[in-house]
Amino acid sequence: MNTFGKKLTLTTFGESHGKALGCILDGVPAGLKIDEAFIQSELDRRKPGKSKLETGRKEDDKFEILSGTFEGVSTGTPIAMVIFNTNQKSKDYENVKDLFRPGHADFTYFHKYGLRDYRGGGRSSARETAARVAGGAIAKLMLKELGVSIQSGLCEVDGIKGAVQDFEYAKTSKMYALDPAQEAVQEAAILTAKENHDSVGGVVLTTATGVPIGLGEPLYYKLDAILAEAMMGINA
Repeated sequence: MNTFGKKLTLTTFGESHGKALGCILDGVPAGLKIDEAFIQSELDRRKPGKSKLETGRKEDDKFEILSGTFEGVSTGTPIAMVIFNTNQKSKDYENVKDLFRPGHADFTYFHKYGLRDYRGGGRSSARETAARVAGGAIAKLMLKELGVSIQSGLCEVDGIKGAVQDFEYAKTSKMYALDPAQEAVQEAAILTAKENHDSVGGVVLTTATGVPIGLGEPLYYKLDAILAEAMMGINA
């Protein structure tokens, strides 16, 4: 399935090296002010190619709203958004056209569907998260109306843990580090791994304030179970 949610549903579409990717958000109430500058700022945080710590692929990630709004306000109908790909270099993947990369979804996709889009992983690419961010930005606007705010930052890299959680600093950090004192060491760990054609793990901290008590249902639809489902569905 490509849809997440019940009362508010997010459906994403598109591939890493296709013409575009995007999302359809259904369940947004009429009358919500759609702050396009905020949506773009969220996409700018996610977009690649801003520093040597990230993938070399550079995308502007400019979005376009296709439906569901009128004069900057939601109409209550599905909101469709699209982000066109501009920097896909499919020839870079010719060397793995006939090879399955270890630990990659290419192998399972091929056995499930009988075909394989080797260009950047196709639908299994982490680029799919751009569509989630666009839809999530509107969800944030909805939550803001209810007094709920969400903040995130990088608190650990390669076992190097930050001692403080400065979310304001994270907004200006090129790697969204929460601890200014540890940022240089964490950055060095990433660059060392990059030089060695390797990778390191990290931990992201997210906080949500203003969440009402009792949100969610017992057992199978408890709040942390819903969050876990959403998080585990993210392409790596």
